[in-house]
Amino acid sequence: MSGQAETSTEEVPQYRYTAETAVEIEQRWQQRWEERGTFHAPNPAGSLKGDVPEDKLFVQDMFPYPSGAGLHVGHPLGFIGTDVYARYHRMLGRNVLHTMGFDSFGLPAEQYAVQTGTHPRTTTEQNIERYLRQIRRLGLGHDERRRIATTDVEFYRWTQWIFLQIFNAWYDTEARRARPIAELEEQFASGARATPDGRPWAELTRAEQREIIDSYRLAYVSEAPVNWAPGLGTVVANEEVTADGLTERGNFPVFRRNLKQWMMRITAYADRLVDDLDRLDWPEKVKTMQRNWIGRSQGANVVFPLDGSAHHVEVFTTRPDTLFGVTYLVLAPEHGLVDELTADAWPAGVDDRWTGGAATPAEAVAQYRRAASMKSDLDRQENKEKTGVFTGAWATNPVNGQQIPVFIADYVLMGYGTGAIMAVPGEDTRDHEFAEVFGLPIVRTVQPPADFEGGAYTGAGPRINSANPEIGLDLNGLDLDDAKKAIISWLEEQGHGRGTVQYKLRDWLFARQRYWGEPFPIVYGEDGVPLGLPEDQLPVVLPEVEDYSPRTFDPEDADSKPEPPLAKATAWANVELDLGDGLKHYERDTNVMPQWAGSCWYQLRYIDPDNTERFVDPANEQYWMGKRPAEHGPSDPGGVDLYVGGVEHAVLHLLYSRFWQKVLFDLGHLSAEEPYRRLYNQGYIQAYAYTDSRGVYVPAEEVTEESTERGVRYLYQGQEVRREYGKMGKSLKNSVSPDEMADAYGADTLRLYEMAMGPLDSSRPWATKDVVGSHRFLQRLWRNVVDENTGELRVTDEQPDVEMLRALHKTIAGVREDYAELRFNTAVAKLIEFNNRITKAYSAAAGTPRAVVEPLVLMVAPLTPHLAEELWSRLGHEESLAHGPFPVADEEYLVEDTAEYPIQVNGKVRSRVVVPASAAQDAVKAAALADEKIVAALNGKEPRKVIVVPGRLVNVVA
Repeated sequence: MSGQAETSTEEVPQYRYTAETAVEIEQRWQQRWEERGTFHAPNPAGSLKGDVPEDKLFVQDMFPYPSGAGLHVGHPLGFIGTDVYARYHRMLGRNVLHTMGFDSFGLPAEQYAVQTGTHPRTTTEQNIERYLRQIRRLGLGHDERRRIATTDVEFYRWTQWIFLQIFNAWYDTEARRARPIAELEEQFASGARATPDGRPWAELTRAEQREIIDSYRLAYVSEAPVNWAPGLGTVVANEEVTADGLTERGNFPVFRRNLKQWMMRITAYADRLVDDLDRLDWPEKVKTMQRNWIGRSQGANVVFPLDGSAHHVEVFTTRPDTLFGVTYLVLAPEHGLVDELTADAWPAGVDDRWTGGAATPAEAVAQYRRAASMKSDLDRQENKEKTGVFTGAWATNPVNGQQIPVFIADYVLMGYGTGAIMAVPGEDTRDHEFAEVFGLPIVRTVQPPADFEGGAYTGAGPRINSANPEIGLDLNGLDLDDAKKAIISWLEEQGHGRGTVQYKLRDWLFARQRYWGEPFPIVYGEDGVPLGLPEDQLPVVLPEVEDYSPRTFDPEDADSKPEPPLAKATAWANVELDLGDGLKHYERDTNVMPQWAGSCWYQLRYIDPDNTERFVDPANEQYWMGKRPAEHGPSDPGGVDLYVGGVEHAVLHLLYSRFWQKVLFDLGHLSAEEPYRRLYNQGYIQAYAYTDSRGVYVPAEEVTEESTERGVRYLYQGQEVRREYGKMGKSLKNSVSPDEMADAYGADTLRLYEMAMGPLDSSRPWATKDVVGSHRFLQRLWRNVVDENTGELRVTDEQPDVEMLRALHKTIAGVREDYAELRFNTAVAKLIEFNNRITKAYSAAAGTPRAVVEPLVLMVAPLTPHLAEELWSRLGHEESLAHGPFPVADEEYLVEDTAEYPIQVNGKVRSRVVVPASAAQDAVKAAALADEKIVAALNGKEPRKVIVVPGRLVNVVA
């Protein structure tokens, strides 16, 4: 390996810091930390109760999945970063909670089980042990007592309990919070809330009452079109489907099917999820991604009457100002009105392009619906070829009375708005493309600029072609805002629509047809109504099954339905239970929760991992996540103090976690309104990969470079290969394991190198040959403390001079600021610079002053904790430095150095000025011209020229 650290003892001083020395030190200190419980963080209450200081810090890494592939050096980047941050604050005396668990339900273990018959728990636990061995070697300061996995029965017992809290809650839009279902029933029973049809609550049957109540629940069962992937044997979310209609994992085909599925009414929280982003210390790009996903938009619902029918089509639009440009309507193929409005026969003279080649509208609609059901939502939205069929129905545009045709087309989704759109081809690109394909009229309602080249105009401009004197409506000449206000006012006055707010956010599909997931704590009686289990019947434990694969379905058979693996556990699924009204037969829900479930609340279980009475003790939650006192700002929402992870989870995981947190807060279970008050996205470690002439990847570590007149070329076994830059992975043969680096240099060197590579929030290329530079720094640091020949300290009680003290305290101040702001790369640079200064200032024979080297050892401790502990111990300290102290800069030595400049006027020194040594030339010039003697010498005249010779003099030519 290029640049590998020396491990041989041949011609190497006996006590040199080598890879072997590093490994021995690291193993010894890790064992000592474990024995002493060095990183244990006490709680105010419960099994982990202890003396808790007021000043605490909760640092959390995003949940890793325990992959069987093991780690490469890119995986622990964020883990090391949070460890450095946590160690620094622990040294300041804070009570720091830092641990790690595992998001251990998931498809890979289940797919492996299908292929091999190995139970997913066996595979998962083996992977967890391998993962733990690798990350423990890095010396991460985790409180191991708090470690959890979502597959732990005691953990998912509380996941099931939280589900029941959501199931037994509804959202009160007036109070803007969730409330228990029992309170809703009381409102109906007392008459405080009217039933949908106005009948008294007592006159309704229990089934009718239950149907009303269920329509309010935050967790409910719905018949919904879903993405079914037979290759995975489960439903996948829209975001898990590629534009090609394949699953992200495995590239399996996806089919649309209507299934009864658990949904979560996250849409009830849309406004709070948007508005509370302003209260969070998160990257602005992540906030923008969440706002865009929720997609709150102001607009109007417009009613289009259907000719010859009592029905109407209602659409939501953000651009009601373009109503005069509506020339057709489009419904999603799944829209509930399609069957009712589809005509019996084609009208005379219908355009052949509108019929899809079918003999009747019903046949055309049926054929088109079948084709649309085979596409994912993403495919439908991104499909550039516009397709659709005419339903044979006509609607009336309310602003001009014109008849307009009603189509169905797959670029319209049921998941947004009302599942129907008013098409404005003059101002919408997709509508324009559709209109051109089907020969539909295009009416422009916004004046484009003179140089506009045609097509849909989506820019700003005054309204045109937008007046109807007969109804007293004239939008011509108005800008966008005024036109929207005018048309919404007219729609509401005339009963043709209303102003409204709409969202892109859809309710959360919360069921998967898998085995390896959390079972739902739900059973069904003979009436098929879902019933939540009482708390004393939790957990519902996953049963053993012989076959982990689901029974899939025939994509060509519309009546064929998929069946989850748990349906095969008939003895488990069919149970006799007493739910308060005697022993009865029930069927369990055989779906499982999605993998998101456990990661929605795991920060709360870190706080109180052993609690068997509650999911988290209120005193512990308040201490670690509660809102800060008023001096921190009245809008502090509470939450984890620092949450670090990749930006790929910027939307879904964070959105779902925020939703669960808010529900639990509303119901009085939590004091924090948000799960994560501060979010930090770390970058990625990437690597070069190389392919030969066949396009096959070759081992990156065996590629050599050769300089030519035309530049650098890359060779593998003498043959030229092509270099590419991107992710690190085994399939690309460019993966480097942390174990490999720890063997070659020690874990401290790996930690230091990863933090020194660049800003933590930026991606950077891995270069194994550069790791040796970090190792050499640690060797130089070692030599400044330890005599390599004798192993004795080479430290003296000599007092350093003022210049060394200035450099020391400047370094302390800079490093403290860098650690606090997660600028670890610049902290490393400062420490290297200061260590080099020490090396040059003090010879091996003279030794290094203790007053200089001890603060340096303490400052490197968050980055290289094993080496720092070893040196601190050798310096005579019996206690670990893990809890400090961390050096504090002396303000006396931070006063900036000064420089004195003689000032010449026409070659003669007339005065002198003292300025900071770092002052720029303009500042030196300004100070010189402001000097009283120079002002007098110039006698009110502007100098012809002022020349500043840095560090020497100022020459003024009068």
